[in-house]
Amino acid sequence: MTNQMKRIWRNCAVGGLLLLGAASCSTTGEHKRTIELFNGKDLAGWQQVLADPAVKMSQVWSVENGILVCQGTPLGFLYRGPAVTNFRLIVEYRWAPGSEPGNSGIFSRIGEPLKALPHTVEVQLKHGDAGDVMGLQGKPIAGGQPRFFDVKAHPAAGDIAGIKKMLDAENPPGQWNRVEILAQGPRYQVWINGKLVNEADGVDVSSGPVGVQSEGGVIQFRRVTLTPLD
Repeated sequence: MTNQMKRIWRNCAVGGLLLLGAASCSTTGEHKRTIELFNGKDLAGWQQVLADPAVKMSQVWSVENGILVCQGTPLGFLYRGPAVTNFRLIVEYRWAPGSEPGNSGIFSRIGEPLKALPHTVEVQLKHGDAGDVMGLQGKPIAGGQPRFFDVKAHPAAGDIAGIKKMLDAENPPGQWNRVEILAQGPRYQVWINGKLVNEADGVDVSSGPVGVQSEGGVIQFRRVTLTPLD
């Protein structure tokens, strides 16, 4: 083994010890560090924004048997850094067994001001619409592409631009779903349960943390895995 290869393998071994991450080593220099944002034990590192700032985090978000549980009210979101532009994000969620499925979403490139529905890109989790890609509060997504829609002056989300999903890949309510989001520059791709359900171009290129939403209906998360590609 050459000295160069020895250095590469030594760097990989050191990277594997990084807190909250498992490093993958690349001879091309491409930055790929996978971070488990949810540790399965508590909400360490997470911050919340709610429509009612007097509500405590524990009233909305809790960890039960390794699952992150969101009560769905009041409106708001839980978020965590690092701020990223290009990334791969994997989220596993389900609607609480025995309850009516509701509304939620996955936020990325979250910008200021931080309010209950921020300036962000949302991948919709609302039952029946899971996989839609939307820009909230005027976050641009280019028109003129297939499945484009817009809403002007929504009372909570402001101006919305979005791309509807291509197909429905949700599992029945109460079963786990796996969402994978690949964001590269102005392009977002979304897979649900292994099926490509959306491709959106002309998405605003900006940097920000990622988050999960509280918006009606008890929803559960068991995985939030981020791989920055910047």
